[in-house]
Amino acid sequence: MSVAMTSATPQLARAAVKRPTPLKPILKPSSSLIGTRRTSDEAGLDEDSMESSQNPRKRQRVEFDLNNIEIHEIGVRSVDEIKQEIRKALDRHDQGDDEDYDILKETLSGKQSLYGDDEDEDADPTLPAKRRQELKVYLVSLASFSPRLGRSCDGLVKSVLQCQWLGRDDQFAKIYVQFLAALVSAQGARLTQVLSAIVQRFTDSRPSDWAVPNYPTVSREAVQERLHVALRYLLQLFPSTRPVLEHLIATKYPFHDESKRMHLAYVDNLLRLRSYCPELKAEIIDVIISKLVKIDVEMQMDLDDMDDRLAAMVAMALKSSRENGNQDEDDSDESDAESVDSDESEDEEYTRVKTAKENIEKMDSVLDALFELYTPSFADPDSDEALEAFEDLLSEFSNLILPTIKSRHTQFLIFHFGQKSERLMDAFCGTCINIAFESQRPLILQQAASAYLASFVARGAHVPGHIVVKIFEVLGFHLDQMRALYETTCRGPDVRRYAPFYALMQALMYIFCFRWQDLIRSVPDEVDKDDLSTYLDQEIEWESEIKDIMRRNIYSKLNPLKVCSPVIVEQFAKLAHRFRFMYVYPLIESNKRLRLSQFSVGAYSSGGALRDLSFDVNDESWQQLGSFFPFDPYQLPVSKRWVEEDYLQWRPIPGLNQDDRDDDSDEDEQEGENEEVEEDTATDNEAGEDE
Repeated sequence: MSVAMTSATPQLARAAVKRPTPLKPILKPSSSLIGTRRTSDEAGLDEDSMESSQNPRKRQRVEFDLNNIEIHEIGVRSVDEIKQEIRKALDRHDQGDDEDYDILKETLSGKQSLYGDDEDEDADPTLPAKRRQELKVYLVSLASFSPRLGRSCDGLVKSVLQCQWLGRDDQFAKIYVQFLAALVSAQGARLTQVLSAIVQRFTDSRPSDWAVPNYPTVSREAVQERLHVALRYLLQLFPSTRPVLEHLIATKYPFHDESKRMHLAYVDNLLRLRSYCPELKAEIIDVIISKLVKIDVEMQMDLDDMDDRLAAMVAMALKSSRENGNQDEDDSDESDAESVDSDESEDEEYTRVKTAKENIEKMDSVLDALFELYTPSFADPDSDEALEAFEDLLSEFSNLILPTIKSRHTQFLIFHFGQKSERLMDAFCGTCINIAFESQRPLILQQAASAYLASFVARGAHVPGHIVVKIFEVLGFHLDQMRALYETTCRGPDVRRYAPFYALMQALMYIFCFRWQDLIRSVPDEVDKDDLSTYLDQEIEWESEIKDIMRRNIYSKLNPLKVCSPVIVEQFAKLAHRFRFMYVYPLIESNKRLRLSQFSVGAYSSGGALRDLSFDVNDESWQQLGSFFPFDPYQLPVSKRWVEEDYLQWRPIPGLNQDDRDDDSDEDEQEGENEEVEEDTATDNEAGEDE
């Protein structure tokens, strides 16, 4: 005897099914069939072909058909008998008698043995199959009682939603999805509860997360496909699903201290959701980027606080993990190395190293997935598709990455794709310029935008020379405007009052240090462009206005060389001197006798605001600009493959530092011990070793 369970709309629930035992149909025949990933042979699913959404991770096909489900009654009770049992349990529950209701809850949770003890299984080898089949009949029967599953039946609905449906056979999964749709159709208030039960399974990644005893092992790919068939079906039937999902994907995101395995599984499922729900594309990327930035900042702060020994331990842990082949991603029942390791030691140093290593691996893997996701959109970097994708990334940059000063790696999505064409370069540079010079923006954002622009132009290997010159001139124009505005009230260098000016001046010096060759108009014939040392001490013709821009602002009342990062100032001074661009060492020497505190505003001028905090008033580093340039070398071991060809490394010039050391040595011989010269030498070495 068999009962066919056909799909029908909830509105057509009254349509009769011509079978000996009538059942109310639940859902309509789907007009569009549901996504594919792997072959049906691999997943053990139906052969019916279904419409596919292309997944960004390029998985194989999986077919999952919700139509024409047949329930064969091989148990000892008919469908009518089970429906009568459910009706009786619900009726008594309404009267306050919960004995049958509690049994029904246990039955539908999938945990109860329906037919008695294990001894019965020995007598009847078909008993396990009967039990599995009867649970399906219970679920089909319960669907017809959906209108009664209101608030008073919260316990029963919770039991059904906690049922381990992903690890059962394909037919059960289809029946379960249809039950969810019937439940939401009759009880709209349960939509959030149903979607939450699905989304919280996004972190499942190992067979032990979904396995059910006495059922064949279900692959991770098949499990993911079942989850997304359910979501896509609900999205098709209920328009209110989208805003609820938008909230849930953020609230269900794994905590930052959860394992890499859980983070990767969740992100992978979000990207699959994104492939068939275009209305949530922006929100999904928002969630991923915002969580990624938080991990990025925490990781960077942890590494900054570590000494060289602990940093080396982190590097060794990462290397060991790669050599062991990322066991966390294996579909095995074994506990991952992280949980084993956590029991072996509670040493504080070990915990710090372990946390840093895990955060680096999370960052690395998620960024690698995002690079892979966006790459197809930039196959033709001049296309409208590429521009649209880049505008999405620019939105993430402006709203999430830029305001987070400590972000270290997330911004390389913009760095990589922004160099694909001059059109995209112009879009990014224009965004940074607009932010840097909008008076309504907070000063911290203006300075950060200047740093991002300078770092992009200086470090971008594919940024052509004419764009370098153009950006330099645009920044120089705004620098002159700031200088004219600030000089009228300026008494001397003050980073608190004139921070935007100093940030812009430092940006220009940084660009000069990396892209000085692009700022040159012509060189003497004896200069070999492939031999950087041949540029030293030559009469070089620079692009128009370059020298004047730098000279006007360096020798202004604002005195930027006193406030900008000493490392950048020294490197600029060294290059400018040897290229005969500008000689600023006398100004640097005179600045050593200048105290910034005499120009500072308010309580800071006397150090009164700092004495209670145990600051050394003679230490002027707190009154100088930090050297924040966000596209410094990319260190994540796996995802760095995407940016290795995009990055302009620091190129030392043979003979540049040697000449300075020789000059310092000559001065020492002539003048004896000189503290200022010794300080210069130390700074030169630091600048020379930078990068």
